[in-house]
Amino acid sequence: MTRPNQRQSNQLRPLTFKRKYTRNAPGSVLVKAGGTVVLCTCTVAKDVPEFLKGKGQGWMTAEYGMLPGSTGSRKARDKAGKVDGRGVEIQRLIGRSLRAVIDLAKLGERTLWIDCDVLDADGGTRTASITGAFVAVVDALASIEDQLPAPIPAILTDSVAAVSVGIVDGDPRIDLEYVEDRDAEVDLNLVMTGRGAFIEVQGTGEEATYTRKQLDRLLDLGTAGIAEITALQKAALGKRWPF
Repeated sequence: MTRPNQRQSNQLRPLTFKRKYTRNAPGSVLVKAGGTVVLCTCTVAKDVPEFLKGKGQGWMTAEYGMLPGSTGSRKARDKAGKVDGRGVEIQRLIGRSLRAVIDLAKLGERTLWIDCDVLDADGGTRTASITGAFVAVVDALASIEDQLPAPIPAILTDSVAAVSVGIVDGDPRIDLEYVEDRDAEVDLNLVMTGRGAFIEVQGTGEEATYTRKQLDRLLDLGTAGIAEITALQKAALGKRWPF
């Protein structure tokens, strides 16, 4: 089946990272995955939630939002601290994904705040957010490296990246664009470490079912894609790559 932009079923969209995109955040990355554009920032607060105070342990949390002009019709802003259900689910996913590769006990009493703001949405905003957020975290930690109680390779146990896979018109595909995601029979988001361990698998049949063989094919596609994405993260960070 022909895909948008004539991609092969196992071909990622062009993926780029522009580090130090903003001036004030110690970690800021503009990540582009095809037509999806997300600004990921990481700031550091010398404080932790009340339940962690005095324990010498750090924390990491994430927020996610879509700017009003990021979609075809205007996306209303969240008001009075209220976030829509989809946004809550995604920011929790981002937080879980990053915490899976951060040894919070070695961070000291500080909080890493991840903010992912979607500028342009064309499918895969949550996966692009996770992938870009990791790069932002590395830069943020590097900015306070001399203040950390442990070296960065000890705080970060592995890298993390994410990608979408799905079945469209019976065809297993990776990195779905919006028009593919909209019509997919099966939609799956995969979060993995750079060494190939699974963090999260979110798979749903959209008014359809799928077989074990199809699931295995999707996982194989996603695993290969994560390896490619990890290599791009490594290239973007250069000498800052902590592993």
